[in-house]
Formats: sequence, C-alpha cells, structure tokens
Amino acid sequence: MRAAVLRDPERGLRVEEIRTPHPKVGEVLIKVAACGLCHSDLHVLGGAIAFPLPAVLGHEVSGEIVEVGPGNEHTGLAVGQRVAGAFLMPCGQCAACAAGRDDLCGPFFDLNRLQGKLYDGTTRLATLDGDPIAMYSMGGLAEYAVIPSTSVAPVPDDYDVVPGAIIGCAAMTAYGAVRRGADLRHGETVAVVATGGVGSTIIPIAKSFGARRIVAIDVSDEKLADAVALGATDAVNSATTPDVRAAVLAVTGGRGVDVAFEALGRPQTWTTALDVLADGGRMVPIGLGAGVQTAGVEINRTVRRSQSIIGSYGARTRQDLPEVVRLATEGVIDYRGLVSRRYRLEDAGEGYAALKRGEIRGRAVVDLSL
Repeated sequence: MRAAVLRDPERGLRVEEIRTPHPKVGEVLIKVAACGLCHSDLHVLGGAIAFPLPAVLGHEVSGEIVEVGPGNEHTGLAVGQRVAGAFLMPCGQCAACAAGRDDLCGPFFDLNRLQGKLYDGTTRLATLDGDPIAMYSMGGLAEYAVIPSTSVAPVPDDYDVVPGAIIGCAAMTAYGAVRRGADLRHGETVAVVATGGVGSTIIPIAKSFGARRIVAIDVSDEKLADAVALGATDAVNSATTPDVRAAVLAVTGGRGVDVAFEALGRPQTWTTALDVLADGGRMVPIGLGAGVQTAGVEINRTVRRSQSIIGSYGARTRQDLPEVVRLATEGVIDYRGLVSRRYRLEDAGEGYAALKRGEIRGRAVVDLSL
C-alpha cells in the first residue's frame, strides 16, 4: 500500500510503498477514506515531540472495514461496515480502562505514544523488506490502517466519511473537554481560546449542552467569523484588542466565564484562558504544547478565587465515540462545514505546512480518493 512515511523531520513526509498490514486479536483493518491533519502530528513532524522513526502519522480516520481479526465475536464489527476511528485507542484491559477511564489507558501512552506500537508490543507496519515502521495511533496517513476494535464505531449510510474523519480527534477531543473535563452545565458561560479545528468544534457542542454565552478568542478575524457562524455569541481578537480580560468581562456582566477552554497549548493562550475566568471557574486546557513547555499560574488568585485547572486529553472512547457520531449525524456537529481543505496523500506535507502557518480554517483532511 501507499503511505506517507516520516523518516527525517528535515525531509518531511514522503509517500512510499510499504506492506499492507493485517489485524491481530481484537483489531480490524480499514481501507482509509480520509485522515485529518492535526497539530499533534505537526509537533512530531517538527521533532518537538519525540517519537520513533520511521513512522506513519495520522490519527483521525474514517473508512470501511475490510478485515476483522480474531477475538471480535462480541463487538458487532463486520467486513463492509463504514466506521470512524478514534485517536485515543484504549487497550480495554488495564486498570484505567477497567475503571472506564479510556483517556488514561496506560498501554496507549506507554506503548503507542512512546514506542509507536500496539498492545502486543509490536507495530503493524513494515517496509517491503520487513523493517518495522512506528505507528502514531493507527498510522492513518496510508491506504489501510489497523485499529483496535475498542476504537471504532459504525457510522450510518448517509454519513460522509471523508469530512467525517475529523470525528476521531477534533470532535472527540472537543466532546471530552465539554462533557468530561468541564462537566458543562446548562446556563453557564464559556470562552474558547484558539478556534482552530478543536476549538471550532467545542463551540457547537458547548451550545448543545446549554451554554448561555460563548466567547470565541483568536488572532484571526476569519476564524472568529467562522466561530460566530458556529454559535459563538461574542468574538474577541486577542491580537488587536488591548485588554482581552476587560473585553470578556464586558460581555459577562463583569464576572468572566464559568469555563475557559484553551485549545492551542501555548503559554500565551494559557494566560488568556486564566485571565478571563470567573471566580470559582474551571480552566480546561486541551492543546498539546510543542515539547516540554510551562505556563505561569498566579497562585494567590487561583487559591483565593477557588479556580480550577482541569487537563483534558480526550473523551472516553468506548462510551463517547458512538455519541459523537450521533451528534455529527444529527447535525449538532457540522463536520462537513468544519473541513475547509482536502489534500492528496502526496500533498499531506503541504497541508501540514499550511496548518503550521495558521492558514487552516476549521480542519483539513487527506482524501484518499484524490
């Protein structure tokens, strides 16, 4: 099969012919329809997040099951089903998974995120000569991908699988932040700092949970216009607004917001999210930093004002992926509208370069039909 392989961050992605993988116990093989482009991949591409090389990146996919491995008798998964795949792939057996905390699955972090392997300690990807290739999640920038059965959910016939690839990370991360991280309540006020792919998806989900006011904060007027179209009640350009905190207080009755979502992973956006928080509010950081980064927290204000910082890496895949598919199917998440660009597999590097420059509105995908 063809896959976009990263061997050297200086050279970037190169499409190669590699072996078509096959699923093992508790896994399925999908023919990839599309794979979303995410900042997490971008960090690996630039060498900011350490990961074994060579590797195939890409961790939000959709496609059709073409092979089912053993041990799937009770999953309901079958050849021919169209599915969405989640980036956070729980093993289903560790202590965290047993407690329902798929987002804290130990083998996912220890084996997949650090070593590029699945849960038998091996990768499913290899060169034509048999040399191993690491996989970032399922390694979705390829024509075929092996995914643990815990991490796929069937989609209905009218589901558009190409833009629907973004469900697996952008929508799952956003849903996890709103439902699990913030535990958002009806009538609360929200700020979304950085309205890229994940931030844009938080807005309609927060609205569906009953957020009374949603303040979008970004440096791009175009992205802010998109945010308003998605349901944000207010927009603040942090690059041109002298005092972002004052602007947010002005539209929240002088209180600030109950929940501030930070969706970029930079110290500056952390500061903004904390600055606009109300007394007793929750700041929910979602964005991953490039390598090891730190952000300052004003200790006395956090203590005296009873503010919370609640990290949120993603949703709880087995419980939440079917629900996110439902929200997309029913139009709560406009997954089609969120996808602004489509690239060929050969042009994936160009797509990531545009993402790095901040040019992507919403989300971009690699369309394997192009």
